[in-house]
Amino acid sequence: MVYTVALTGGIGSGKSTVADAFSHLGINVIDADILARQVVEPGTPALRAIVEHFGPQTLTPDGALNRRVLRERIFANPDEKAWLNALLHPLIQRETQQQMQQATSPYVLWVVPLLVENNLASRADRVLVVDVTRDTQILRTMQRDQVSREHAEHILAAQATREQRLAVADDVIDNNGTPEAIASDVARLHARYLELAAQAVSQEKP
Repeated sequence: MVYTVALTGGIGSGKSTVADAFSHLGINVIDADILARQVVEPGTPALRAIVEHFGPQTLTPDGALNRRVLRERIFANPDEKAWLNALLHPLIQRETQQQMQQATSPYVLWVVPLLVENNLASRADRVLVVDVTRDTQILRTMQRDQVSREHAEHILAAQATREQRLAVADDVIDNNGTPEAIASDVARLHARYLELAAQAVSQEKP
């Protein structure tokens, strides 16, 4: 299996910015959020199962998944959330494995926002956390999503804490500063990951 670096961070931390920087260096990026959207695209068996289970109101007029309605249905109902996770997680995992097998870069960057919440850290060779202060998360979320402070705080409360993420981190990028700072951090870590991936390959050889 290709050497895997898991990238995680809370909402508003700047995971996409960091992932893009690795992508520009030629690293294959596998994003769990993108895969989660792909497995419920119109015409997929998963979307049909969701509509059968939750009803036709979970579809938009153009036949796509109505995420807002679905979120409302599962938000206060743990059983429904568990049903949805049981449907989607195996599909996302299978697609993740397939993309990892097809990867052509020396290592892959696996972007998993809920790495800590879903206890997935052990599936990666290395964990990279994008870290920002709670206030930065709230402000960025409010600006990006045009939501109230209360709504942003509500989202944060449903995620793992900053301390929980840092507890599983092998590497940390502090993203409280400028975008220029990210580039130098990514370049440094990229060199390190190339070394680690090469070591892993040499150890696998008989």
